[in-house]
Amino acid sequence: MDPRETGTVLDRIVADRRVRLAEDQQKRDVMSLRSRIASLNAPVSFEARLREGRKATPARARLRLIAEIKRASPSKGVFDADLNAGKQARAYAEAGAAAISVLTEPDHFKGTVEDLAAARAFVIDNADRPAILRKDFIFDPYQVIEARAFGADALLLIVALLEPASLKELIRMARAYEMEPLVEVHDEQEVEAALEAGARVIGVNNRNLHTFTEDLATTERLAPLITPHATLVAESAIKVAEDADRMARAGASAILVGEALVLSGNVDAKARELMLVGVPA
Repeated sequence: MDPRETGTVLDRIVADRRVRLAEDQQKRDVMSLRSRIASLNAPVSFEARLREGRKATPARARLRLIAEIKRASPSKGVFDADLNAGKQARAYAEAGAAAISVLTEPDHFKGTVEDLAAARAFVIDNADRPAILRKDFIFDPYQVIEARAFGADALLLIVALLEPASLKELIRMARAYEMEPLVEVHDEQEVEAALEAGARVIGVNNRNLHTFTEDLATTERLAPLITPHATLVAESAIKVAEDADRMARAGASAILVGEALVLSGNVDAKARELMLVGVPA
């Protein structure tokens, strides 16, 4: 499957991702990935986690939290080069996160699929564990199988990168491996494409990929098109309780936050703040 040209930073990231993908396929063929999958326990429901939370979700939380393991970004550079994915995942799980997002892109975000496996290994394997999301630039079926083999319960699919037929096929394939995609959109046309492809969980990215500016009004504008049909996740630009409150009022069931948590110095307190624990609607 060939990804689309977007005229944004995504094109450079995908060009580098193609090189890494070829290297990964040389190291681990599909047969070896399927052998890994056969040894894993069944995934947990990503969609259910975002709607219902966990027993460990703090009482009176208004939002579910997808807490992200993120060392760096193209727009803001390195946050924490020494971040330990396993320990960070455990901290997120103990803070009551509904899901843990693991960036596995190596060149621009400094992540690996080994981070995904480490996050999964450090989360206690019980019925209440957080869902594990692979966040990457996915355009090839191999990456779907690889996500499951390294412990993912869900994966990110970016509408801007994918032709409609490819998006639909990758959603179908993810579900065949018992994963539910987080389908990311940026505008009205992409919402329509996501719904047409059958997305059940849609993430609105508040970052403009052309300018890198962030605007919470993006979620507020697109939410009415999404919430009657799919679970809404707000992504990017969510740093404090006031930001989270805007997203909750717009209709988001969950928020995806990386930078604010990684830099917080107190994961538990920041997670409670962003989940709006005890904050009236």
